Amino acid sequence: MRRKDRTPVICGIGLSDYPKAPHLDARRHQAQSLQRALADSGVRKQDIDGLAVAEAWIPGVPGSDLPETQEFLGIDAKWLDGTYTGGSAYEYHLQHAAAAIEQGLAHTIVLTYGSDLLTRMGRTLGTGYSRPPVGAQQYEVPFGNPTVSAYALAAQRHMYEYGTTSEQLAEIAVGVREYAQYNPNAIYRKPLTVDDVVNSRMVSDPLHMFDCCAITDGGGTVIVTTEERALDLKQPPVHILGTAARSRYWSVSQAPDLTTTAGDLAGPEAFAQAGLSPSDIDMVMLYDSFTITVLMLLESLGFCPRGEGGRFVQEGHLRKGGSLPLNTDGGGLSSCHPGLRGIFLLIEATRQLRGQAGDVQVPGCDVALAAGSGGWLSTIGVSILGRNAA
Repeated sequence: MRRKDRTPVICGIGLSDYPKAPHLDARRHQAQSLQRALADSGVRKQDIDGLAVAEAWIPGVPGSDLPETQEFLGIDAKWLDGTYTGGSAYEYHLQHAAAAIEQGLAHTIVLTYGSDLLTRMGRTLGTGYSRPPVGAQQYEVPFGNPTVSAYALAAQRHMYEYGTTSEQLAEIAVGVREYAQYNPNAIYRKPLTVDDVVNSRMVSDPLHMFDCCAITDGGGTVIVTTEERALDLKQPPVHILGTAARSRYWSVSQAPDLTTTAGDLAGPEAFAQAGLSPSDIDMVMLYDSFTITVLMLLESLGFCPRGEGGRFVQEGHLRKGGSLPLNTDGGGLSSCHPGLRGIFLLIEATRQLRGQAGDVQVPGCDVALAAGSGGWLSTIGVSILGRNAA
């Protein structure tokens, strides 16, 4: 039996102002979301002894250096994690934080992220690089391969291999927008149709404008502590049932197969830890940098057979009232995507498991899965969370 003083649970969550917050820089997004997570949980800042922050280091940009972020937030930490894997970083961090608590290395750990992408950079993300490309990317960048084009390659190959259509991909954007209508902070709330998506501007064939995530400001914080400590806090604990992460490559040119992800390795490991299967999951928070990201995660995590993601989506399973509700906060496609969206997946999954999701609450939500995707469908982190302990 797991010791309650070593069993990790999520006890607090907080979001900073989004989708546009010109009054906040990256670190202040972290600070604001941390303040809100502390208020949500009842944790005292002086009781925090662990910190995890992920950000690619960018010269001159506040919030991209872990020790300075620790100093700015005023956290006295004996455990630090700066793992960077792109959009999956916070699923990696949750795995690491859970392990640290189980090993007694820390007892209350903060995972926090902040970004002012929209205010600072506008819509230029993906059109250029903040530093000279290294590794395999030095052979890609000179040929004009921005982020979206890497995902377009995957979409083209999936269409070729399995007959997936633009209309099927569009269903993902339409379903996520349906949830965004209930989120007053979402950047896009106007109802969307399949025709709207496929007739929107082509960005990188076959991905249209509405197949691509928004660019926003925003930040979030998740607090992880022991089950024993959580009993004295404000919120019901959310249990960490299983975590796993896999990385096969980073740059798209090194992908062994453009039609799948490392989720086919990380998923089974997380399910085995939790003692569950895909059929036990009540809702999913899947990284939706692009519609093709969701489709490939669905297949690689076992929610539908490989090559049948288009049909699965078209049947309405991901929609409000469907069998597998997706991204009930509006997702990166319609709510917010300030860079590393993995933290938002954990926050919304926690909100659902607490029964605090309001108009988008999934009835009887007992188990949720969050899957982050980093790089170019490269590094996948999977977290299975539950209302109750395993």
